Amino acid sequence: MKNQIRQYEKEFEEFLRTEKQLALMVRSRVKRWKDTKIAVKQKPYGSWISYTWADFGEQIDASSKALLAFGVKEMEMVGIFSHNLVEWSVADLAALSIRAVSVPIYGTDSRQEAEYIIRDAEVRILIVGNQDQHDKAVAILQTSGPLEKIIVIDRTVSLHDDPNVMYFHDFLDLGRSSGRDKELEERLARVGSDDLATLIYTSGTTGEPKGVMLTHRNILAMMFDPEGHLTLGVDDVNLAFLPLSHVFERAWTYFIFLRSGENHYCHDTKAILEFLRESRPMYMCSVPRMWEKVYATVMEGLHKAPPLKKKLFGWAVETGGKVAVRKRDGQDIPALLQIQYALADKLVLQKIKALFGGRTKFYNVGGAAFSAEIAEFFFKAGVLLLLGYGLTECFPICIANEKHNKFGTSGPVLPMVEVRISDEGEIQARGPSVMLGYYKKPEATREVFTPDGWFRTGDVGTIDGEGYVTITDRIKDLFKTSGGKYIAPQKIETLLNEDFYIEQSSVIGNGRQYVSALIVPSFDQLEKYAREQGIRHTSREELIGRPEILSFYRRRIDQLTESLGQVEKIKKFTLLANEFSQEAREITPTQKLRRNVIKERYADFIDEMYKE
Repeated sequence: MKNQIRQYEKEFEEFLRTEKQLALMVRSRVKRWKDTKIAVKQKPYGSWISYTWADFGEQIDASSKALLAFGVKEMEMVGIFSHNLVEWSVADLAALSIRAVSVPIYGTDSRQEAEYIIRDAEVRILIVGNQDQHDKAVAILQTSGPLEKIIVIDRTVSLHDDPNVMYFHDFLDLGRSSGRDKELEERLARVGSDDLATLIYTSGTTGEPKGVMLTHRNILAMMFDPEGHLTLGVDDVNLAFLPLSHVFERAWTYFIFLRSGENHYCHDTKAILEFLRESRPMYMCSVPRMWEKVYATVMEGLHKAPPLKKKLFGWAVETGGKVAVRKRDGQDIPALLQIQYALADKLVLQKIKALFGGRTKFYNVGGAAFSAEIAEFFFKAGVLLLLGYGLTECFPICIANEKHNKFGTSGPVLPMVEVRISDEGEIQARGPSVMLGYYKKPEATREVFTPDGWFRTGDVGTIDGEGYVTITDRIKDLFKTSGGKYIAPQKIETLLNEDFYIEQSSVIGNGRQYVSALIVPSFDQLEKYAREQGIRHTSREELIGRPEILSFYRRRIDQLTESLGQVEKIKKFTLLANEFSQEAREITPTQKLRRNVIKERYADFIDEMYKE
């Protein structure tokens, strides 16, 4: 194993000599493809706009020179506070082109969250997307912090009357007329693989966010594929759906550029089905919640279908599964099975695949626990979901691929990554993608590394004999009941969140005599159900208090959790009238629960569930 890793390390050094640095990597594709191929595409104003590699490269150069005109120094932090847009990538690569450091801020962050990052990273220049982000940034600009200039991407934004706020298109024109071509070339000549590329702030489920320092070498290691499992090529299309401020989408977008693929940008996640229909991506990064919702909708529709339709659906999915297994294993498909599959595809499977554009190769899934049952269902239906695992500080650790995909696991450990399980069950890792450390936080950095240099992930999990990793839960989320039984809440929440009528859930029970749960209903579905059943109500609060609704959820929760052990079963639950939100600090920008905040905010509800 060690000899193999050493061989991969040699290959990686060769890869680095070719690509060296992210901005240089993209510039080489610009030079290769020029106007012959589309690089990026978006629809911020209702219609799709395409940019060739030459267009893309010209905007990166113009932005780079504009940053130089603003006096951005080498290793200075440049902030990006926006949803996904082509200009996000342009600004990012412009900062990297002048040996600066890009600092993403989630587009959904509050003013306070954004200001913390701006102050901690000492961001002087900030690129923002829409009106909301502009308004928050202007409020920060008016404080005594480091922020000096705001560049606004969306041309429909109403600008604040301030000479230090400008539109992105004016920013580009400034760069074009700056006469700083030579200075840009001089900066590019000094870039290196070990330069700091970015600070990505952790979402902070507990405590304040920490700036993860990643070099170009770290990020290029994330994209290195020595075994050739990732077949994505120049004719393939990706949809950037998850926030580019997250390491998952960011690294994958760089990988699309590496392979000269076509990258489409989804700026509105609420319109994802529309984007999927129009973009028709072969690849996409996603989170389990998206697939849980689609699966729940399909299953609920099937539940209400007549017996013959249910039987046809089941037959079609099983037939699809037989074909998918043979394709995965490189086996021939018998003639009879081909005929059966053609019929199953026409009657059922095509309709499922059409939801995602109809030309899926595979979609990456990460960020939270994911049901093996759901993954297997989509596999059989012809939509391949490949789970992976990693953290901002060490990404990725393992990824399933088209040939090595075991349901219920996060895939096999990557070639240059080493993984071990501590005596406490914690997953620990080391490899070339592991961060330099936390910005300005040497003590926090020391705490996440073992004395012998392994990164402590904070996750509990296992590795099987074939090298597949399974994540159980976060160590800090595990709790023990008063009876001394350990409970993994994510395991239970994953089951609950599969339900058509459940939007969110938080499992409770630390130090308590049994497990309980706070449940946020999917109110669109619940209100429709209430109308069908003639259950009258004038508010959400009244609806969730109705005995027939409580009985309805009791039955569903019991069915969902019937596979759990007795101590894991949910004895009591409370329905909530409002969703957990980022604004209330109950969830992070990546939709992770801030359990301490929820526990404190809903203390009365929780206490009520434990009254005898």
